[in-house]
Amino acid sequence: MPRPHGFTYEQHAGGTVRISHHGRPATTLNGPRAAQFLAEAETSDPQLVMARWTGNYRRGNERTARDHPRNRR
Repeated sequence: MPRPHGFTYEQHAGGTVRISHHGRPATTLNGPRAAQFLAEAETSDPQLVMARWTGNYRRGNERTARDHPRNRR
């Protein structure tokens, strides 16, 4: 499974953090959630942290789920 890439974040005045993926807005965090995200991004791999916080985190089971008989059309 490839590692996530293409995520960036900007910290704005007032404690707001905006996360983008390949230049497109993915999510905005405010208040304590923004502070928690910044602390986590500093101590771990920022790309993985941003992927998880935006919900764009691949688990490696997409191909298996696509081939399941229930999901065929």
